Amino acid sequence: MEYKMTAEEEKQMVEAAFKNLLDGYLASNHRKKVEIIEKAYKFACEAHKGIRRRSGEPYILHPIAVATIVSQEIGLGSTSICAALLHDVVEDTDYTVEDLEAQFGKKIANIVEGLTKISGGIFGDKASVQAENFRKLLLTMSNDIRVVLIKMADRLHNMRTLGSMLPSKQYKIAGETLYIYAPLAHRLGLFAIKTELEDLSFKYEHPDTYENIKRQIADSEEARNKIFDKFATPIRAKLDAMGLQYDMKARVKSVYSIWNKMETKHVSFNEVYDLYAARIVFKCDRECDEKRICWNIYSEITDLYSLHPDRTRDWISVPKANGYRALHLTVMGPDGNWVEVQIRSERMDEMAEKGFAAHWKYKIGEGEEETELRTWLMTIEEILSNPEPNALDFLDTIKLNLFASEIVVFTPKGELMTMPKDATVLDMAFNLHSELGMHCIAGKVNHKLVSLSHKLQSGDQVEILTSRSQTAKAEWEKFVVTATGKSRLRQALRKQRRNIVDKGTGILDKFLAEHNVAMTGDVINRIISKLKLQNKDELLYKLGCGEVKLEGEHLKDAKISSAGNLLSKIFSFGGGKKSKEEPKSITKKVERVNGKIDISKVYVLTSENGVSNYKLAGCCNPIPGDDVVGYVNDNDEVVVHKLSCENAMRLKSSYGGRLLQTNWDSLSEKFLVAVNIEGVDRMGILQEIIYTISTTLAIDIRNLQIGAQDGLFTSHLDVMVKDATVVNNLCKRLRSIKGVTAATRKN
Repeated sequence: MEYKMTAEEEKQMVEAAFKNLLDGYLASNHRKKVEIIEKAYKFACEAHKGIRRRSGEPYILHPIAVATIVSQEIGLGSTSICAALLHDVVEDTDYTVEDLEAQFGKKIANIVEGLTKISGGIFGDKASVQAENFRKLLLTMSNDIRVVLIKMADRLHNMRTLGSMLPSKQYKIAGETLYIYAPLAHRLGLFAIKTELEDLSFKYEHPDTYENIKRQIADSEEARNKIFDKFATPIRAKLDAMGLQYDMKARVKSVYSIWNKMETKHVSFNEVYDLYAARIVFKCDRECDEKRICWNIYSEITDLYSLHPDRTRDWISVPKANGYRALHLTVMGPDGNWVEVQIRSERMDEMAEKGFAAHWKYKIGEGEEETELRTWLMTIEEILSNPEPNALDFLDTIKLNLFASEIVVFTPKGELMTMPKDATVLDMAFNLHSELGMHCIAGKVNHKLVSLSHKLQSGDQVEILTSRSQTAKAEWEKFVVTATGKSRLRQALRKQRRNIVDKGTGILDKFLAEHNVAMTGDVINRIISKLKLQNKDELLYKLGCGEVKLEGEHLKDAKISSAGNLLSKIFSFGGGKKSKEEPKSITKKVERVNGKIDISKVYVLTSENGVSNYKLAGCCNPIPGDDVVGYVNDNDEVVVHKLSCENAMRLKSSYGGRLLQTNWDSLSEKFLVAVNIEGVDRMGILQEIIYTISTTLAIDIRNLQIGAQDGLFTSHLDVMVKDATVVNNLCKRLRSIKGVTAATRKN
């Protein structure tokens, strides 16, 4: 849409946006430092004068919007508002950090410098720019948390205005947001921002599905409200009798959360029973009374409705690591579905929505929330001091802690430790100390001997058992889940590997020296080929471990003068069976314009005479009809991933320049798809399933496995289909068979 606005209209729009920012700040409980905010606004206006955003509007509207989010949605004060107004000045104009320090002081200048470091920088061709930026983002957190909070606000506004970007840019930014920024917002307790970032990312990645779910939420609103009113009326009567001032309302799941549940549980929209939760927020003047009131409300609700025994969550006594406090219970509603009820005070509610910023030291002084965050920051600092060589590995390591749900465990002395869900004995050992982890042989959980891989539960008391003879093992990586544990284990393994490789180097040097053979690339490559190894590093490692040996007896009759002759004697090159030829590639390489891939155009996935212009990713097995994205690999081949594939998310967050927006052409070939079927076993059900697939639907079955136990059956089915519509129809028809309870496509 063409941007049309007069200079006077633009001026009024900018002034109105700034007035909204100031009004929100003046309504807060911060000290009123209007003068410095107005000074920062005028400075930013002058610095960005004449510059426009892609949408055509004046650029100054962006920093004003970011400052408004910082103030009104995160709850920060004048220092952060000024830094937000100035956050792009150093990067995009001729002003320097020193200029800002002279005008606004050291604090504001340092925050702007931190934000500039995150955005700027030039990296090598093979480095992931976003992973490096994320590394910088985390590094700055240890100096001033306000840097990352303002960066969150910046990303949120960019997502809100993403519609003006090219589709290829939308894919990249949305994927990066979902992979990095949404979980980081969650870890910082910024629930409202996390939810909006997820929904906006989902909107641009799956626009049709997003609109469909949004429409279904709206269509079901009237019926949902009636059920909620019926559920809430007796609870409100009880709360009124208690003399509480409170607000009780239904909180509908976000579009992204609903879709996520539909995908993971393989259910339709109508089968998502926990579409909403009830939230009770009560007023309480004294913090010491909050816990008692929460449990009194709990008691009144459980007098009215039946309680789910396994779904009570007490985050008042032991808050989440991001500072979240509330009491959750799940009861049976009047419609026969379980309803979650969240009980929290106004103070807890503010903490849940605004996270650490709500009680940060710049506002109320040192508190528990800061202590919790500082512990997490120390973990990140340790990982950053020993970063993974591969940027994506680094992202995955950090992401483990960002997404994780928490459990609480205790040391033998009764000290409390917060760990991610599914953390093991070995995780706890590494989290306590690197040496403890490397020499850990077992654990005692609640005084019972358990293995290193034993998963811990909330409330466990854990004692770590060690032995000096124990060393770190590569297979431990399979059950270490914490970021600290993985980082410390990999550090130990790298150190061990270096020692073994050094030993292997000595063995190879000695072997070649004994037979007067120079260590050339050709010599090494021949040895690697003969021993069927991958590279020189693997050769040296296996030599050091003693897994392979270079036998001297093969050299008895060899001539020492020629390395080539020598090696042909040792390994009999040229004789024996020829290695099988590598299969010829049947994938066309992507076309380039002036040596560059044109990512602005939609790439059509086609196939002619058995030669395709794409490859299907084995991790998610996409087929025509799936929402997909193309990734250009190092061989200039377009690898197609589902948009929802975890690997695709990693690629989107880190290799945006290699992504192609793709569309399926009408393809004649068929694709192998796996379908899982579950149900109640009965006589003749297998014949009915086979008849439905092969006769009624005329689908080619390639493999069928079925097993039954205790009256239930499970089946794995491989079929050849043309597109996703055929699979969806197949699953729908299978579910209509009496006894079949679930039929879902694998991947």
